[in-house]
Amino acid sequence: MGVAGSGKTTIGAQFARARDLPFVEGDDLHSAENRRRMAAGIPLSDSDRRPWLLAIADRLHEARHAGHGLVVACSALKRSYRDLLRTNGAPDVRFVFLRGKRPLLDERLAARRGHFMPASLLDSQLATLEEPAPDEAAWVYDVGQAPAAIVADLVRRTA
Repeated sequence: MGVAGSGKTTIGAQFARARDLPFVEGDDLHSAENRRRMAAGIPLSDSDRRPWLLAIADRLHEARHAGHGLVVACSALKRSYRDLLRTNGAPDVRFVFLRGKRPLLDERLAARRGHFMPASLLDSQLATLEEPAPDEAAWVYDVGQAPAAIVADLVRRTA
């Protein structure tokens, strides 16, 4: 979890490969309308995000009942969003918060190509972000670290 440019897809996909788990790119579950809104630089509201979060929760629920893990790249910016994923998806879901400093996030977003969300929405995401509270038991990483180092630590923690 984290804002745009924090490395959710890169780290999530690498971790899923390392642990031989399915990977879901949360952005793929956004509606066409949500994608249009973001591409136009319009931040999503809580009500815009709800169907998307429920779609992610469905994937978590299916994986849990199938008896296997799942790695999802998802912003999960607010506690209420994470609570929805726990309640409707999997109560034991573990969040990995990828925290980055603004200059690094800006640099990454400037280099990103082919993504529907413009860099201009980073301000809105940072304003919306509620970092995980201690009772959420999230693992927090500084994204200034190499992705391979983060993935190696995640593999160690989940062994």
